[in-house]
Amino acid sequence: MDSDMILILGVTASGKSRLAFDLAKDMDAEIISVDSMKVYRRMDIGTAKPPRQARAEARYHLIDIVEPGSLFNVAAFVELANQAIEQIKSRGKSVIAVGGTALYLKAMLYGLFEGPGTDQNIREKLKRRQLAEGLGILHKELETVDPAAASRIHPNDSKRIIRALEVYELTGSAISSFQSQFEAPKLSHNWTIMGLRREKAEENSRINQRVKKIIEAGLVDEVRGLLAEEQPLSKQARCAIGYAEIIDYLDGKTNLEEAVELIKKNSRRLAKNQRTWFKTFKDVNWLDVDGEQTPEQILTRARQLLNDI
Repeated sequence: MDSDMILILGVTASGKSRLAFDLAKDMDAEIISVDSMKVYRRMDIGTAKPPRQARAEARYHLIDIVEPGSLFNVAAFVELANQAIEQIKSRGKSVIAVGGTALYLKAMLYGLFEGPGTDQNIREKLKRRQLAEGLGILHKELETVDPAAASRIHPNDSKRIIRALEVYELTGSAISSFQSQFEAPKLSHNWTIMGLRREKAEENSRINQRVKKIIEAGLVDEVRGLLAEEQPLSKQARCAIGYAEIIDYLDGKTNLEEAVELIKKNSRRLAKNQRTWFKTFKDVNWLDVDGEQTPEQILTRARQLLNDI
């Protein structure tokens, strides 16, 4: 195995966390969690954090680092992830990053997309033009100054049309020229990227099993306890799948059965979005697995894949 930095990605409930743990034990590595919700303390059941025993056997980073009432963003994640990488390397250990939060994964791999700023005066002027001339005129203008962006942006997407024109007026350059720097980057470290992939029907079945498990493990009581805390949950934390639906249940907006079905539905939608995101990732070595394979067999196949790279 050439790389001492391995990234394991996959959709929700794919088994990537178990593989990361098994591989970390096998390699004497430390694990970086790439998950926008596992950063929150006391949000344990709904985020499917590694169990206490696993965290005693392998060293994890970027789990339980902020309060549920605090805001957390991708820039903070990248800074902390880079610090963790340096700490792990200073101990002579290998790094295993694992997660499914696509934006965090992409930022960790390639850095943040630092696009141009905003100008409220330009934006307001463009909005006035939209009202006076119509959005179609603005989209045609975008076709002239930035045909690449215009081809990607729907003629009815006023927000993105106005943003693209704002960037052009602000910088004299097309927004697509800035985005291309982000979309065709070089890896920020010497990562070996492995993707864990299952058939969609099996992924959906695993999602349903996970939802049943977290409800039985006490998700409702966990959410009730979080809502009772002195500091209110941040908007980001409240929107987390599993938490948002149970909050609605506790607020009397749905019954528990409806909330559970919504968690399943929204988890499937998340998996679909993750699959779409992962198609944009380069140099992923996909490991296709099925329900017949045990975690031990998956670990053996992962070892072989890494040795063959």
